[in-house]
Amino acid sequence: MSNAAPARFNRHGVWAIYRFEMARALRTLVQSLVTPVITTSLYFVVFGAAIGSRLTTASGISYGAFIVPGLIMLALFTESLSNASFGIYFPKFTGTIYELLSAPVSYVEIVIAYVGAAASKSIGLGLIILATAALFVPIKILHPGWMIAFLVMTASTFSLFGFIIGIWAKGFEQLQFIPMLIITPLTFLGGAFYSIDMLPPAWRAFSLFNPIVYLISGFRWSFYGTADVSVAISLSMTIGFFAILLSLVAWIFKTGYRLKS
Repeated sequence: MSNAAPARFNRHGVWAIYRFEMARALRTLVQSLVTPVITTSLYFVVFGAAIGSRLTTASGISYGAFIVPGLIMLALFTESLSNASFGIYFPKFTGTIYELLSAPVSYVEIVIAYVGAAASKSIGLGLIILATAALFVPIKILHPGWMIAFLVMTASTFSLFGFIIGIWAKGFEQLQFIPMLIITPLTFLGGAFYSIDMLPPAWRAFSLFNPIVYLISGFRWSFYGTADVSVAISLSMTIGFFAILLSLVAWIFKTGYRLKS
């Protein structure tokens, strides 16, 4: 492709794309914020109150508090994928992607703008869900710095994944295919609502092949200091996922995969 990177970082171009994407979220405020918050509240009513009150505590933590990190991660995965995939797919659908590719904005700047906007919206949603959860259960965050770090890294990683899905998708139905049929089941099987230590040894070993386990485990450790796997491994896996996706994005722009036509 002929789009050459500008010599200097085009912060005005990045800011214009970022602001446009953030404005789109404000136009769909009910879908972007209110619906996930209501859904999360229902999780607490059903799992935290109705079911959790009858279960023994997990790792010495009340069940309602235990599921908070998992619920935040579940929303973060879904919203990051949805925001980023639709953000880049819509220009493809309308044909304005070619204007974007011919503009004086490099591929790196395009990725920063779209992924940054999607991650910002997801992080904001995660914090809102955290505030909502605090209305139902007492929450303590032992490592707030690491909590923010895992939140930002996970949102950025899945926003990058969503960006790739948006380029790959040929129709709106494909935008929902991976989130609904792959990510959501992996999240429920990744320890969002339970500790994998509760599983039989064979199933626990099988769960370690689920990448979602490491993301949820590291994030839960930042709250309560307990984790299903080593925090160092969780951090390494998160960074590794991001690096792999970043390499894939670089390949897409280098080859023009599903961007040339």
